[in-house]
Amino acid sequence: MSRELKRESARLTEGLSRAGARAMMKAVGFRDEDLERPLVGVAHSWIEIMPCNYNHRRLAERIKEGIRAAGGTPIEFNTIAISDGIAMGTEGMKTSLISREVIADSIELVVRGHLLDALVVISGCDKTIPGAVMALLRLDLPGLMLYGGSIAPGSFRGRAVTIQDVYEAIGACVAGRMALEELRELENVACPGEGACGGQFTANTMATACEMLGISPMGSAMIPAADPLKEDIAFRCGQLVMELLRRDLRPRQIITRKALENAIAAVAATGGSTNAVLHLLAIAREAGVPLVLEDFDRISSRTPLLADMKPWGRYVAYDVYRAGGIGVIAKRLLEAGLLHEDALTVTGRTIGEEAREAAETPGQPVIRPLSDPLSPTGGLVILRGSLAPEGCVVKIAGKAWLYHRGPARVFDREEGAFEAVQRGEIRVGDVVVIRYEGPKGGPGMREMLAVTGALQGAGLGGAVALVTDGRFSGATHGLMAGHVAPEAAVGGPLAIVRDGDMIVFDIERRRLDLELSEAEITARLARWTPPPPRYSSGVMAKYARLVGSASEGAVTS
Repeated sequence: MSRELKRESARLTEGLSRAGARAMMKAVGFRDEDLERPLVGVAHSWIEIMPCNYNHRRLAERIKEGIRAAGGTPIEFNTIAISDGIAMGTEGMKTSLISREVIADSIELVVRGHLLDALVVISGCDKTIPGAVMALLRLDLPGLMLYGGSIAPGSFRGRAVTIQDVYEAIGACVAGRMALEELRELENVACPGEGACGGQFTANTMATACEMLGISPMGSAMIPAADPLKEDIAFRCGQLVMELLRRDLRPRQIITRKALENAIAAVAATGGSTNAVLHLLAIAREAGVPLVLEDFDRISSRTPLLADMKPWGRYVAYDVYRAGGIGVIAKRLLEAGLLHEDALTVTGRTIGEEAREAAETPGQPVIRPLSDPLSPTGGLVILRGSLAPEGCVVKIAGKAWLYHRGPARVFDREEGAFEAVQRGEIRVGDVVVIRYEGPKGGPGMREMLAVTGALQGAGLGGAVALVTDGRFSGATHGLMAGHVAPEAAVGGPLAIVRDGDMIVFDIERRRLDLELSEAEITARLARWTPPPPRYSSGVMAKYARLVGSASEGAVTS
């Protein structure tokens, strides 16, 4: 039976001509009986600089035990990770989105190079999640993704805190609203151990999406990183991948148009990160499923906002777990008629079956009933207009602020905007414009949490809007338009905005406009010349040459 499942690896390990390969594998401990079984990859992105992925090697051991128990031979390997939370606000942040492509590429190369039969990928911080799923889809071998889990909230002077609080406290400290000693005290307790950032920031948003896509087992994602049950789930994932191999159930059979729409609905219902738009577009492309920006707006506009979660709400991923997990979100969407319930999952059950069996904690306050949503529509909107002809993304979760008209304050780099906030130069009503930070221009489309956190900490979060061709952290909140396309570096209208130009956000009309005549915009663009590339060699330059528009997922081709 095992040999029948060696659909790929038989070409690597069997026959006279493969004696050399067997000899090398025996050098590191494989035996003949191991090589007679299916070879199953266990990929992860353990790294010793951040908490997000710190439990991956431990989880990998448990997955390997599950694979062996179910008749397979596990082969562990690792890929890279970049910590957004650590790199934020520096030149290093440009590497984050680029790492998504490198993660997917490297997993694909290892699996193709060694003819593995199936694959489990452990993910943690933001880009490891879409990178893992993109690789699964490219390879289209039986496989699944296990999210390493969220960090516990920190405790600061009697209240729960996350990394978001630290970034906002920096702004408060600069503005004289917090003492340096208080900031240091917060810094020391905000991240109490292993696990990804705690709110419905990008990691937990994408973990939510992956359960709803069906590529992660329902009930697996919200188990916290430090909870012993996470290791039990890891063992079961090892067993489950062998069942997927036996059934020959592959990722492209699971991640369909219906599954993607389920994931978008869950992101909208939980007020998730704008980065989900970028990553789900990229995942759809790997799956061969047509998906466009308007799909996000259409689904979000019919989906109620149900989860009261940070960065704008009260609760974190730990609280979602205690409330019953993502299954409760799925159940709400099913009850609302917003779930494609026949979409298949890696458990072999449909998402509808999983939703019906979700166990909700009585009286939990985190996920609202359909009769009492936080908002009748979801957290994401897509705007177009003279400043964003190809579109941009705004998160409106928890906001009543749907219109803003103000003068532009223009910066060609994130650092310039951050310094202006620190110097107190941003005024109530301004629209901060940060450009040349898009996929090509950055390159790498930096997140702007340093700036948006500083604005919040300075007390300007509800009075200043921001527009960028870069990205936002899932911890960002306020009236912020990101992913503006076309980006400035390719001659998008953002490139010709000047200080004092009036910019208008009109959420209800789904418009983002520069108050200039078409003739003036055309004339300015005709005089514009592109800046020289920031990198002329290496991976950054290569990415800048190959990457496409944010409106299509910022994928390389």
